[in-house]
Amino acid sequence: MLAAFLLALVSCASYRPLPLTPGAVDQALTIPSADILTREAGKLHHPLLRPVKLDPDQPLSPEQAAVLAVLVNPSLRAQRDRAGVSSAQLMAAGLLPNPVLSSSLGILTGGPGTANSFSTGPTWDVMSLLTREVKIQSARASLAQVRLDIAWSEWRTAEAAKGAVFALVALQRELGQARDIDRLLNANLRVVQGAYRRHERTILQLAAGRTASDSAHATALALAQQVAQQRMALLRALGVPADTPIRVRRGIPLASHLKLPSERQLLTGLASRRLDLIALHRGYQSQEYQVRLAVLEQFPRISLGISRAKDNTGVYSVDLSAGIELPIFNHHQAAIAQQHATRRQLYDEYIARVFTARADIATLLADVGTLTPQIAAAKAALPALQQLVKTYRTAVEQGNADVLSYYSAWNSLDQKRIALLGLEQQLESDRIALELAAGEPLPQPGERHSARPGAEENG
Repeated sequence: MLAAFLLALVSCASYRPLPLTPGAVDQALTIPSADILTREAGKLHHPLLRPVKLDPDQPLSPEQAAVLAVLVNPSLRAQRDRAGVSSAQLMAAGLLPNPVLSSSLGILTGGPGTANSFSTGPTWDVMSLLTREVKIQSARASLAQVRLDIAWSEWRTAEAAKGAVFALVALQRELGQARDIDRLLNANLRVVQGAYRRHERTILQLAAGRTASDSAHATALALAQQVAQQRMALLRALGVPADTPIRVRRGIPLASHLKLPSERQLLTGLASRRLDLIALHRGYQSQEYQVRLAVLEQFPRISLGISRAKDNTGVYSVDLSAGIELPIFNHHQAAIAQQHATRRQLYDEYIARVFTARADIATLLADVGTLTPQIAAAKAALPALQQLVKTYRTAVEQGNADVLSYYSAWNSLDQKRIALLGLEQQLESDRIALELAAGEPLPQPGERHSARPGAEENG
């Protein structure tokens, strides 16, 4: 018994504290160095994301922002830690129970005996051999589910960062348009004010000019606020502190039309392509093993033992023992019912997730189908509005039109340009949402549709 106790002490793991202090939190939230991020981004292994080349001195592209979010965002750490927990559970499933060493001493206090009696020996639960393989299979399927869930969370985080970049690009361009109009109308107001003081313009024209300038300035201020908010949203999607300087690459194109696969193509193989659906299927397989395990555990537990004994007359013997659980009150029926109910719940959850994915794809394709002609119509309307503004300007200078009509036409052109950028940004958002619903990257303009990413992105 002393030898067994010492062996147990040698094999025990030692305790190491992991203090949760403000300093530890700050250290955990520190962004890795540029060299580490560049190296990790270049060797990224993910079923949907391809590696990119990061240059800390260059602005970010949407694809680089997606990979950076996967490497930095702290919300993914807890997800990845689940893999360690599941790996430990798999290890535990393969371990057999330890034998129980028992010993007894009978002290002689009277009677015909001549010595104290004793008995010592191990017993072991043999039913663990029957359930060991089922436990291992269940734990393996559960670990596969966790790893797929992690990959799905990384994919969603990457897509959110990419969408935040496109939204910021669109808002920055809208702000640029609004500031241009603000400057032009402010300069125009000063000209009208000078003309009014020289009695060359009426008070109505002055009021119209001031109203138009104030409206343009308010629009620019509102868009500046939206840009600031979207920049914070991008920093949060990346998982970096709010004071981190982030630059977005100039000239990122916003799609005006998308050439997408058909609904039938996107639905074909959906359940074997979307990582969350594959993960749910692995979880369902794990639960199937849990049901089987519950059924096996309804059989009575049997333990076998062997011991060496001496009775109180000094006679030594080797005793064989067997113990069996008597299933009188508990037939394990509650555990079996619970596992059956859990399996049914996972079954219906999987069905519901597939339905939602199919509905999302159909809805997004319909939305893209309506956005594309709206963008085309907005683009087609711009030249006519531009010409109308020029015509009104000439007419106002010649005294052949009222200034209110001129400012109305100018405002219509401004709003149409901003609305066009909003439609293009919405189309990019729908494309990203469709990628999530379809469970794979969609082709960019000029690319062919493929189920998985191909060559390395050059940034």
